Amino acid sequence: MEPADAPEAPAHFYPVDILEDNPQVALESSVAYYSTVGEQAGTSPKYYSLPTGEKVKLEDASVCFLPMYRDEPKCKILVLVKPQDRKTALAVYLNRSWWSIEEIMKTSDPSREGLIQVQSFGERIVLFILNCVIFGRLERNLDDGMFFLPHSATEHAKILWRNGDAIGFYTIKMKGSLCGRNTSECYMLPVLDTAFVRRKHRREGLGMKMLHDFCQTFETEDALGISCPISTAMYQVCRKFLLACPEEQDRLWEVEAPGSWCQRVNIWLKIQLEPSLSYRKVTRRATSEEADGCHRESVQDDEPRSSDNGEMNKDSHSREAAEKIKENKDCIIIEDEFTPQPPVKESLNQKTQDVQWDAKRRSDKADIVENKPAKQLRPSF
Repeated sequence: MEPADAPEAPAHFYPVDILEDNPQVALESSVAYYSTVGEQAGTSPKYYSLPTGEKVKLEDASVCFLPMYRDEPKCKILVLVKPQDRKTALAVYLNRSWWSIEEIMKTSDPSREGLIQVQSFGERIVLFILNCVIFGRLERNLDDGMFFLPHSATEHAKILWRNGDAIGFYTIKMKGSLCGRNTSECYMLPVLDTAFVRRKHRREGLGMKMLHDFCQTFETEDALGISCPISTAMYQVCRKFLLACPEEQDRLWEVEAPGSWCQRVNIWLKIQLEPSLSYRKVTRRATSEEADGCHRESVQDDEPRSSDNGEMNKDSHSREAAEKIKENKDCIIIEDEFTPQPPVKESLNQKTQDVQWDAKRRSDKADIVENKPAKQLRPSF
């Protein structure tokens, strides 16, 4: 038996707990290490052992830099990729050591529990991995034609932590912030822009949790937005949330940036008018947008978006004329809390149809612009 005053075993720390809050220091360390990788010719090869037991040789073919932010290309992290599939990241080099993707997602800090705002450099890395690696490559349907770019360096985001693991996130376009880099327009209301929940944690009410947190964060605002278009899964989450919290029914709007009154539709009204509206609208859009490689039904920010695979909404940008609309729509991704029902044929009066088709005309206008080939910058896996 150990003596009563025996010291406790040291806790196992993870990158988010120990990483210096200085991107430049991290980059310099990675560059110094990378310069040694190509000098291993004639020496005993070095390998990295994955949690699965697989070993990957540390060489030029399996190591590369990825930009962390879409608006700061000089800020990069060093990743280990599959030599036969350089689009799949396996580990990240941080603090003079390789860390597996799952280790990057962990914390030993018990205070990180629930939805925590992203502030440190280490948390930015967690957000990047959740967005571009886990959803972008590991937990999405590779046949859905979607891909993702990193968030901006100043993206307002919250990571969802549970029992020491990062299991999801959502991002917000703040009221008064610029709608995009090539416009002077600003958001007229806070907008829930992108969201994602890891596959093994879906159907646990976490979409509801994010919506509730979003509404509570801006409890003094009269109107809150969810970026357009909203996926079928997200409509189901909204329906359940608004039934449970009727006081929010007048506050939540589906919006196109910047969110003026002519660019928003009350979500609860749309749900009441025709429950199958979102199903038909999203299905139609998916067909045309998949051709462009950007499935807006569910994705991300400023240029790409997420899908119905467990996410909510993300943002997608195009060229000059399209940026006004696209840069402000981050498709959202969160597994539906319900099983989406097939469309129901209903006989609505002419007034109801006018309201619906008015909303559709605005959406179709966005489709015409967004279905033009957009210059997308893919991460350089």
